[in-house]
Amino acid sequence: MPQDGLFSGKSWLASPEPFPLEPALVVELEKLGHRLHVFIRTANDLYYRSLKGKVQPWIAAYLDAGKPPELLEAACAKSLRNQLPGVIRPDLILTESGFALTEIDSVPGGIGLTGWLAQTYASLHPEQLPLGGAAGMVEGFRSLFPKGADLVISRESGDYRPEMEWLAAQAGAGFAVAKAESYQPQGRDIYRFFELFDLPQIPGWRAMQEAAAAGSLTISAPMKPWLEEKLWLALFWSRPLRELWRQELRENQRDALAKIIPRGWVIDPAPLPHHAVLPGLDINAWDDMAGFSQKERQLVLKRSGFHQDAWGSRSVVIGHDVSQPEWTEAVRLAQADFAQSPWVLQQFHAARVVEHPYFERTTGERRIMQGRVRLCPYYFVPRDGTAISLGGVLATIVPADKKILHGMSDSILVPACAGGREG
Repeated sequence: MPQDGLFSGKSWLASPEPFPLEPALVVELEKLGHRLHVFIRTANDLYYRSLKGKVQPWIAAYLDAGKPPELLEAACAKSLRNQLPGVIRPDLILTESGFALTEIDSVPGGIGLTGWLAQTYASLHPEQLPLGGAAGMVEGFRSLFPKGADLVISRESGDYRPEMEWLAAQAGAGFAVAKAESYQPQGRDIYRFFELFDLPQIPGWRAMQEAAAAGSLTISAPMKPWLEEKLWLALFWSRPLRELWRQELRENQRDALAKIIPRGWVIDPAPLPHHAVLPGLDINAWDDMAGFSQKERQLVLKRSGFHQDAWGSRSVVIGHDVSQPEWTEAVRLAQADFAQSPWVLQQFHAARVVEHPYFERTTGERRIMQGRVRLCPYYFVPRDGTAISLGGVLATIVPADKKILHGMSDSILVPACAGGREG
């Protein structure tokens, strides 16, 4: 491990092997970066068109809910219209049939961690090279900033500072870590590692945004709150928007995304006519979900974004994993929060159970875990127009009895590699 570690106060289980993926899944991962880039670019365009009334105005209204007017005004600078995230990291649940995409993170942690894991396992297992290669994460990150960058990290994201310092050191001259709360732009490009809901604690954000709008530097990810909402995964399934998605996405892109994006809904409490039902749920009002049986509650509720509980699985409620009163309360909270912090509902997709070796923490004994896997591929979008690269894939393997697949002390964290067997 690096001398200063990779995460403050966090640990995980080590494994003697990377996590192998079947060839067909590797092919899908290699294609997914371009598909998600097109999806995000389309979402960005739909937002602007909605804002100007050229398509349904409720799209922008959903995405602007609860956002400070000064942030929205600054984010809509004309010169920034085509700015998109340089890093795309989806959260993929490994299922029996492939993947289920539960979230797309454009300000992700884990870049340094995944880079270090790739280097380490490549040296230990050259016959099982991690996807992206030993240096894929570092080279991918460096490709975003040809002249270097300041990695600006907030106190809120401070647990990730050690891995960012490791990443900056690996990226080389021109890369440095800075504290967001005291940062003032220096004309150098910025990798933003702070959440937009945290801007009141970051006085220099306006100066950063103004410098980006003037073209004197680039911020990645751009401070566009509408691109950081989970709502887009639900809007992908919206019937009124079906024709818009058809116009903007190629058929093969749309079909590929439909296979991995779980069916989703925006929790909008507006009453429906008595003869109408919510598509796919067959209910006339959200309160009707409170009466769902445990089997019918194969559903997930979560905040969409721009809230301190919208990241790190803090707001996730899995319907069949909680009691009926807890589910009822979650449904009511989601409706009550709509005007300030919208929630989304997604179909639950069960993760495949796998076996993977790990070292018992105290004795070092090799053991086998039966677990479920979340895959986080990291895609880098260079500004020079060259191909989007897959820098690496972080596999988080949690004990099989866990429903929420998120990093924890009893999880195995390893890079993914090619080498699994079909079926």
